[in-house]
Amino acid sequence: MRLPGRYDGVARPIVTYGSNPVLHRSCAPVTEFDRELRHLVLDMFASMEAADGVGLAANQIGVDARIFVIDCPDAEGEDVVGYVVNPTLTILDPADGEPAEEVTEEGCLSVPGPYAELPRAFRARVDGVDVHGGPVRIEATGMAARCLQHEVDHLNGTVYVDLLPEEHRERLLAEAAGPGGDLPA
Repeated sequence: MRLPGRYDGVARPIVTYGSNPVLHRSCAPVTEFDRELRHLVLDMFASMEAADGVGLAANQIGVDARIFVIDCPDAEGEDVVGYVVNPTLTILDPADGEPAEEVTEEGCLSVPGPYAELPRAFRARVDGVDVHGGPVRIEATGMAARCLQHEVDHLNGTVYVDLLPEEHRERLLAEAAGPGGDLPA
């Protein structure tokens, strides 16, 4: 589905927790930097926008590739917009007056509905490459730093609910499944 909007790509369906093995394993590094990769990144932005998200990893649309996109505000309210291919995450030391971490609610397009409080580093950076193989870096604070960590977790096969105690995770997955219970655990 092509969307009139900010991103010129084709929105793809979001993979939900337990429905596709690609969501639960480490993604493959990208080795081909071609037109197909450029289209994938555009589709990822369109998919994120269509789902009203702030970040999206390739495996969330069923693609086994180490790529994520982000459009998320930082601690100052400034939008951090970008993408990284083959990202490496670094947790950064806080600047003067900043907390090392913050505990706030986190959600996920692959676990639709519920949110849970989760501690994450307040400042983070990802380094990787763009669709041409050139170096790219995103450094962020606050919610955008949380998003960087969340998306790299996805690429490593970890969904945020996997970081929660089992009982809490099971309750959230049941809530996400709704009355029909169609979200596998």
